[in-house]
Amino acid sequence: MRILIVDDSRVMRSIVTRTLRQAGFGDHDVSEAANGVQALDVVAATPPDLVLSDWNMPEMDGLELLQSLRGRGNAVPFGFVTTEGTEEMRDRAAQAGASFLIAKPFTPETFREFLEPVLS
Repeated sequence: MRILIVDDSRVMRSIVTRTLRQAGFGDHDVSEAANGVQALDVVAATPPDLVLSDWNMPEMDGLELLQSLRGRGNAVPFGFVTTEGTEEMRDRAAQAGASFLIAKPFTPETFREFLEPVLS
């Protein structure tokens, strides 16, 4: 399976990748993008089975990325991994078609809880 991690912070992309491994998802192929625009290119070139995206990024934020994917008819499972987890954000994410929103800081257990239903 392919997982695309979208975050403008290279350090955070590394932390998410490490947490995926710790949560038992280390055997999946992981690709990265620094913003929504790059993510659209990656999705077009090598379609992922799951997108994990930050919310706030330059050029195209995570919500715009999700809306763009859904507008193109792409139903790839999509989850947010972001610093903010307010009810308003969770509602907006769900309305746009996100499977989940994981607020930072997160643990391998949190990843397992949210990703197992999506990836099984």
